[in-house]
Amino acid sequence: MKRIVLLFVLSLFVLSACNVQDTSAQDTDNPRLLVFSKTEGYRHASIPTGVEAVREIGEKQNYTVDHSEDASVFTSDNLAQYNAVVFLSTTGNILNDKQQKAFENFVAEGGGFVGIHAASDTEYEWPWYNKLVGAYFESHPKVQEATITVLDKDHASTNHLPRQWSVTDEWYNFKSIQPHLNVLANLDESSYEGGKNGENHPIAWYHETLGGRAFYTGRGHTEESFSEPLFREHILGGIEYVLGR
Repeated sequence: MKRIVLLFVLSLFVLSACNVQDTSAQDTDNPRLLVFSKTEGYRHASIPTGVEAVREIGEKQNYTVDHSEDASVFTSDNLAQYNAVVFLSTTGNILNDKQQKAFENFVAEGGGFVGIHAASDTEYEWPWYNKLVGAYFESHPKVQEATITVLDKDHASTNHLPRQWSVTDEWYNFKSIQPHLNVLANLDESSYEGGKNGENHPIAWYHETLGGRAFYTGRGHTEESFSEPLFREHILGGIEYVLGR
């Protein structure tokens, strides 16, 4: 009788282990993204359009995409269900100390981060975030056409782009640019008015410095940008990169 009970318990254990393995594989095949767009400073009119663009990208790529502006979702337990977090034109101080710690742990454990446009206009008093996003917003001129020079054509976010990409957007000047960035594209300051970073003016980059993968693009101010096929592919490539796919 004891032997039968023991065999039954062992069977349950093996079945449970198989179920856990299957769930993990499903999570890998069907990534879950959190799009976060809380603002405590300037609020971009393009946020709803950007959220919808990421959702449409998710539908095509078989991602599950959740959207929130509630900072209380930044707990270790809740973030554990996500493969990556997208900061979509967030501004100002958006997370408290406990929420910041949960996010730091998420990235340290391999969680991905995508920053779009004003993600760099966020959390100026949080040094860890400066390392994550890569640089802070300093200023910008008027919306105008400029030329982006693609430096790295091997990355998923840029391999589809022309070497010289001329588009209209709001072009950020940056400060506190981190030394560990792998710069994907530079702004050609001779192609527009108001650039302040000089010859080395990064506008898109990636790194793996803090545990998980991080990608940032400075584009995304205008609503129209999110309808551009090339920009959508740019965002998709950044997401795929941070997912490790």
